[in-house]
Amino acid sequence: MKNQDYLDRWTSSIQNNYGTPSITLVKGKGLVVEDAEGKKYLDFLGGIATNVLGHAHPAVVRAVTHQINTLGHVSNFYAHPHVVELAEKLKSFTGDADAKVFFAQSGAEANEAALKLSRRTGRSRIVAAQGAFHGRTMGALSLTGQPSKREPFLPLLKGVKHVPYGDIESMRRAVNKKTAMVIIEPIMGEAGVIVPPAGYLQGVREICDATGALMVMDCVQTGMGRTGDWFGYEYSGITPDVITLAKGLGGGLPLGAMIALGASAYLFQAGDHGSTFGGNPVTTAAALAVIKVIEKDSLMVAAVLHGNHLLQEVALISGVKEVRGAGLLIGIEFDSDIAQQVSTKMLDAGVLVNAATANTLRIAPALNVSTAQITKFILILGKVLSDVE
Repeated sequence: MKNQDYLDRWTSSIQNNYGTPSITLVKGKGLVVEDAEGKKYLDFLGGIATNVLGHAHPAVVRAVTHQINTLGHVSNFYAHPHVVELAEKLKSFTGDADAKVFFAQSGAEANEAALKLSRRTGRSRIVAAQGAFHGRTMGALSLTGQPSKREPFLPLLKGVKHVPYGDIESMRRAVNKKTAMVIIEPIMGEAGVIVPPAGYLQGVREICDATGALMVMDCVQTGMGRTGDWFGYEYSGITPDVITLAKGLGGGLPLGAMIALGASAYLFQAGDHGSTFGGNPVTTAAALAVIKVIEKDSLMVAAVLHGNHLLQEVALISGVKEVRGAGLLIGIEFDSDIAQQVSTKMLDAGVLVNAATANTLRIAPALNVSTAQITKFILILGKVLSDVE
């Protein structure tokens, strides 16, 4: 079957919330994927920062195959070895002896869990950032600071205030002793890979300390080594009260986590929250395999080195206004609103990227991307921009 055959079937059987895709992918290996007609593409989107080891990584394949042959699923009435080991691993990454983990299946669910946790403080008001993305479920959408995604589904959760990202004075005015939590991203991904100004995260931490609000770090896109650290906020020296994690955690399988630190770890009581598939044996086996590869192959160091190389080289391409990000989460801003056009032409040239905004491309390749693949991406981007201009 050809791409269009699958897309016709998609249109006739799948709801239109995604629109109709442009191609049908049928297999992948590493950073190379192949469509239904045999054309190969360099995957520099990585399932939107999800496939941190690329496609069909041998370690993940082995872990998942062994686990599905051993124990496929148990309810959360029972423990199993991998969920305990993964929780302990994530706890160790926080450096907090009191930290405790709740597992879900996605970033939206992790943020929903954080929202519910914040209600256990006895407060209900929430402060989030304009332009932020925290998910599309009704609670997570209430936190999301993008009017185009929110307005069709009003009314949403009451008591949520959005302030400009990076503006510490606006944050200071918005947060008070009625605020249950402040939720921010270390780097805003969906908004176009926006990096906060120096001292911003420290300032938010100080405001939360002064008012008693929980500081929640949404590390769904920045986490799992993508920015050179396990979560993405570590460079600031702060410790949040809650961390949400997903995407790269499962290495391509659906897995999310809400990690509560310090006193926050004791807010949930038995029966307060749950997830049927959260912490599933197969997805947690995949996550443990991902972590072992990242550690063994020093991929967080590699992410920083490759990211710096991309920042330097892409900035030299004519038509690029700014390149920003950390590690392998990078936004490429153009002089005009050509991001979608560039994305389409990159697809035609055999590279998968994403137009995060009208003028900004987002790239998030696997952490084990090679220098040769980066060079190929830079050359193709330069040619595409030359053709567009």
